[in-house]
Amino acid sequence: MASASGLRGHGVGCFLAVASASALLLPAAPAAAAGGSATGPEGQKLTVSASSGLAAAGETVTVTGSGYNTEKGIYVAFCVDNGAGKTPTPCVGGVDMSGESGASVWVSSNPPSYGKGLAKPYGGSGHKGTFSVSLKVRAKDANTDCTAAGVTCAVITRNDHTRGGDQSQTVRIPVTFGTAGGAGTGTGGASATPSGASTPAATGATGTTGDTEASGSGSDGSMASTGSDLALSLGLTAAGLVAAGTGTWFWARRRRAGTSPAN
Repeated sequence: MASASGLRGHGVGCFLAVASASALLLPAAPAAAAGGSATGPEGQKLTVSASSGLAAAGETVTVTGSGYNTEKGIYVAFCVDNGAGKTPTPCVGGVDMSGESGASVWVSSNPPSYGKGLAKPYGGSGHKGTFSVSLKVRAKDANTDCTAAGVTCAVITRNDHTRGGDQSQTVRIPVTFGTAGGAGTGTGGASATPSGASTPAATGATGTTGDTEASGSGSDGSMASTGSDLALSLGLTAAGLVAAGTGTWFWARRRRAGTSPAN
């Protein structure tokens, strides 16, 4: 007959083995999206609260800037990056002329008369203009797909339509989107914290219209798979294994309490 100490060791060993297996089966928590920053051609500082691993269906991020020329209005948007010296366009969601979609924000302290009440004024003055806005970022709309091969998209600032091709306030922060497996997709795998240098020109971008974009319709509304069904089944399996191991341990304790050691 096995001794009580042998049963106890066997029961504890089973419990530890099952618990270890359960921990391996449980899905890892997804990594939080990382922020990004960039420096503009005149020393402007642009930051975004999240720039990697974003949900393709859309997320709202916070974009802040400092060192901007308050005499020049800007757009804050999410657009195709066409390279150094070129206007980032088209922009996902198009131009937000109503101020309600959140796809872009117009920042200006001296907009034309029709922009009164629509443009958000800078903080600060001179070349020390600041702003902080919320921006809705999604992977694609009817005209643009930022996950397509060769397409690089970025949260950007650029001078508004009153400044034509003036690129003095064009600043870019490349953005990547997450997948069910946690890897980034689209935008060429750009770093979440790029330097102030402009990114290479994107190829394959469609719908480029120069300094203004046609307003795009909504995305297709499809949600990327997040693996929730798999996580549920693995969690249930792990819970069952833990319960089985716990039962074995309690059985060993009861057996030891009711059985004398062998002579």
